Amino acid sequence: MDLTEILYQRFGYRNFRTGQEQIIEDVLEGRDVFAMLPTGAGKSMCYQLPVYAGASPVLIVSPLVSLMEDQVQQLKSSGEKRVVALNSFQDFEMRRSTLRNLSEYVFIYVSPEILQNKIVKETLKKIRFQLMVIDEAHCISQWGHDFRTDYLKLGDIREELGRPPLLALTATATAEIREDIISQLHMSNPSCHVYSVDRPNIAIKLEKLNSIEEKVKAIHHYANRLQGPGIIYFSSRSWADKMAKELESCGVGRVASYHAGLDQEDRLLIQQQFLNDELSVVCSTNAFGMGINKRNIRYVIHFHPPSTFESYLQEIGRAGRDEKRGIAIHLYTAEDEFLPLSFIESELPNHNQISRLMNNVSTRIGKRLTQKQYESEGVPLGLTETAWRYIYHKLEVHGIVQNDVIMNFQLDDKISRILDETERRKNEKIVKWVRFKSWLEEDRCRRKGLLEQFGELPVTIDPCCDYCGLTLKRYDKITAKEEKQVEGIIDWKDELSRMLGVQKEENSEKSTG
Repeated sequence: MDLTEILYQRFGYRNFRTGQEQIIEDVLEGRDVFAMLPTGAGKSMCYQLPVYAGASPVLIVSPLVSLMEDQVQQLKSSGEKRVVALNSFQDFEMRRSTLRNLSEYVFIYVSPEILQNKIVKETLKKIRFQLMVIDEAHCISQWGHDFRTDYLKLGDIREELGRPPLLALTATATAEIREDIISQLHMSNPSCHVYSVDRPNIAIKLEKLNSIEEKVKAIHHYANRLQGPGIIYFSSRSWADKMAKELESCGVGRVASYHAGLDQEDRLLIQQQFLNDELSVVCSTNAFGMGINKRNIRYVIHFHPPSTFESYLQEIGRAGRDEKRGIAIHLYTAEDEFLPLSFIESELPNHNQISRLMNNVSTRIGKRLTQKQYESEGVPLGLTETAWRYIYHKLEVHGIVQNDVIMNFQLDDKISRILDETERRKNEKIVKWVRFKSWLEEDRCRRKGLLEQFGELPVTIDPCCDYCGLTLKRYDKITAKEEKQVEGIIDWKDELSRMLGVQKEENSEKSTG
């Protein structure tokens, strides 16, 4: 089987990118495969091409509706009609129609949450999948333990589907997270393909400031100066909304804010406008960017810090997917230290909340308790939705809730175990933040410190980072405009030379005829 020929016939490429062919070969051999390729390196090819080489149908678990819809549209635009997405935003009639005809599709995209739907699961069981894919697999470790616990059930779902070969794809994962992903997914002796997380075309700049006011001024400065389009990340919806309004009123161009507080239609509209170059800047929480296949993002700015290296690399990796230069700027003040710590506190239940909930549950043996009962169960205890999901998952793990029914259990023992596990999880998250904070405060090459976290040694890159003498001029709007004009002149000269060359050949043919 000539994979290169399939690559050209189906996708129009003459050559594979680094790692793709080796990963595809292992997939076609029916092995479990873990693959880490940098953002923009063509991870989707690793499961799309195998379909045309006989590994069909394939089930793709995708974390975001936007990512799912983007992949579906890309396949459809290439002429593939046998592709469908199942998620919780579909209305009942559409989902029922899709399920009725599910066997006709070769690419079936699903969200982790929809896989908990009994009807969906029973329908999927009737299909003999040749491959199961977990896209953005780092979410299993980063989100699964407390934010979206349905990720942690994917290993069991795979068993229920007849244990098809599994491909786990990610752009960033430390050795520790890779081990966690492999364990959670019950992968059997997987073939591991781990490539550098480095994006040498993205320069890194850390700017230490004294106050939030200085940060706001810096945002205005960069949004006006840098060649876009760009993404600016904030820790809260209110900051994203506030800065989007400010920047647009200052004449930066069209600016939108994006966060989980928007309804689905507005989010999809903003994504589409950004993809079509109708927006200059998106001010966003970390809800934006994953899977957005926009190649010409020129800069990513962090107004507030992420809490892990993995999140940081994922977010800056959205720049320069066209392999042209991009820049990642991090604005940092001493006050930022407390933001991630407050998020960690809110994401996990405290001692009092756990004890109160467990005591309440112990009085309701035999009654129903579902994850959807957040409003009635979580809110009175002061739990955030994320903390409620976490504690409900613990109730399931410890057998206290089975099939949404509360079982008999030993109260003191279970409280003690869940408290210990929660404290351990909290400490793990704090350690990750402390490591990232230490990197922000280091006085050495930013890239070197970043890559060391992933067990890598950097090669010499220019431009590299602010420590290594980075200058911003090459990222300016004016510089980009001048370069574009030069490119236009070169293109014009090339075209003229080509035309003159053709004319000379024609004259030569006439003279020899």
